[in-house]
Amino acid sequence: MHAAVGHRTRYEILYRLVHNGEMSPTELEAEMDIDDSTLHYHLNKLVDVGLVEKRQRTERGQDGLYTYYQATVFGEVTLTDGVDELICGEQKFEQMYDSTNDT
Repeated sequence: MHAAVGHRTRYEILYRLVHNGEMSPTELEAEMDIDDSTLHYHLNKLVDVGLVEKRQRTERGQDGLYTYYQATVFGEVTLTDGVDELICGEQKFEQMYDSTNDT
């Protein structure tokens, strides 16, 4: 499952869903400047491992179903208490041991 967020595109999708809430594929495509087939491939990977869930609903006054994606609780925890924490830790480590800042 952590391998699923190890890919930059999937990380960015999960990050946007955690911080922006529910989004449609059209909204994700526009924000990420990504093509439809690539987006759906990565969304399906995130859904398969349980980090993202997909739901369909009918908009008021519209015909047809619209698909929306949102991070699951598991996805939120994985991002905020896992991946983001790891990234922050790596940045602190690099700053502590940065040889270009020797005084």
